[in-house]
Amino acid sequence: MKIIDVIASPGLTGFYFDDQQAIKAGAAHDGFAYLGEPQTPGFKAVRQRGESISVMLILEDGQVASGDCAAVQYSGAGGRDPLFLAEEFISIIMEEIAPMLIGQNLDSFRHLAGQIEDSKRPNGVRYHTAIRYGISQAILDGVAKAHQKTMTEVIVKEYELPMVLEPVPIFTQTGDDRYDNADKAIIKRAGVLPHALINHVETKLGNHGELLLDYVEWLRNRVLSLGGDDYRPVLHIDVYGTIGIAFKDDTEQMVNYFAKLEKAASPLHLRIEGPMDAGSIKGQIEQLKSLRDALKVRGVNVEIVADEWCNTYEDIVKFVDAQAADMVQIKTPDLGGIQNTIEAVIYAKKFGVGAYVGGSCNETDAGGRTAVHVSLATRPDQMLAKPGMGVDEGYMIVHNEMNRTLALLKYHFHGHELMRP
Repeated sequence: MKIIDVIASPGLTGFYFDDQQAIKAGAAHDGFAYLGEPQTPGFKAVRQRGESISVMLILEDGQVASGDCAAVQYSGAGGRDPLFLAEEFISIIMEEIAPMLIGQNLDSFRHLAGQIEDSKRPNGVRYHTAIRYGISQAILDGVAKAHQKTMTEVIVKEYELPMVLEPVPIFTQTGDDRYDNADKAIIKRAGVLPHALINHVETKLGNHGELLLDYVEWLRNRVLSLGGDDYRPVLHIDVYGTIGIAFKDDTEQMVNYFAKLEKAASPLHLRIEGPMDAGSIKGQIEQLKSLRDALKVRGVNVEIVADEWCNTYEDIVKFVDAQAADMVQIKTPDLGGIQNTIEAVIYAKKFGVGAYVGGSCNETDAGGRTAVHVSLATRPDQMLAKPGMGVDEGYMIVHNEMNRTLALLKYHFHGHELMRP
């Protein structure tokens, strides 16, 4: 099956682009917007609408395969590629990427996605991670349609993985509405919650960690009272380095604090993402490993999740090799082609490190659905409900795609095939 044409359309994402540099410098809220001038190149406001580009591959039998190019909320920050705006990148896709795709056979996802991943612009620069991300989604969808398979089956076959017909836990994020949205996640019986966006010491963590401690106690009590006796989700909280700030990166103080958090969460299991930000990948690996080792010595069973400075496939390999964290977040748009997420999950699991297929609230429904197939094939410990910050929409998209796919796979492997002569 060949690709005979490529078309593209501008779109919106499930959240917004935020100028992290301006926010860290003190940009104040103005309703849902921010006051002040943007500081990161490309931004016209501190908060502006998230944009995407849908890429559609026209197949020779008339089918259409698609994927969405999208970037994370904090684009242009922390070494990431610049702000991804549709009007600036759609012409690049049509003029430079489309000719590479037209006429190609859709016989191997890994081969064709790898070709695009390794390609460079006429000026010798690699294509924006968002472009590689969306194009790889469309290629995966195209190979699946060409072979009349699900995307899950394509990944399982090409990477020689076992087919496991069981769901993957879904991680919901509450954003700043960490109480009402936690209730939503509990009512929907999410496997992992609530993220909680603890990104400021004074107002969210507390100078001595007291605000987060109170929140964890509330969350535990809310799960037990609202969720019932048969619901025990994992608590996963992203603290954006604030614990390191509050406790001045003192490992002993942080271990004492983690012991309090573990007690507050009990009987629920607790994960803390990004406890500190060391300012470099080398420093982050060293500090996370030191904290992880100290927690094990003390018998504190709170898991550490790597996020800051763990952006690319190469970064993930370094964190895994150092055994610096119990789990790595694999932020799908930051890795470029979706094949890099597949390989990152496989690598982390090979060396006994937890894998979290994450991403961004600032993605689209297409990215969320593709991540489901990646997760069903590679079996990470959890996957993110995305896009958006409202719980309901992102959870619905990911949950329903997973259940649809599992039903189809069970029909194919256990129902339909058994009825054939």
